[in-house]
Amino acid sequence: MSHWLVIVGVALVTFGLRASFIVFADPHRFPHLFRRALTFVPPAVLAAIVAPGLLAPEGILEPGFANPRWIAGIVAIAFAIRLRTPLAAIVAGMAALWLLQWGLPRLA
Repeated sequence: MSHWLVIVGVALVTFGLRASFIVFADPHRFPHLFRRALTFVPPAVLAAIVAPGLLAPEGILEPGFANPRWIAGIVAIAFAIRLRTPLAAIVAGMAALWLLQWGLPRLA
């Protein structure tokens, strides 16, 4: 039973620390530079989540043509920049990935 009390206690403390920033902080009192820096947090987190899956899907860095994911990622980025819509980037990236996964083994 004491293990569960510790787990619940740690969860409450962690949640309280994270919620306190949202509940008690007034975002309008933050310095302008800090608010401007916060706008870069979501893209940085997304890149940190996506990049390892593109460049090292098996846990080993594979930037060559043996790994079609990074090429499909570049296609998705190009569509996102050109068309400015996430759905187009997802569709183009997935189509490129499927075509590359189908076609690259046939070329080798």
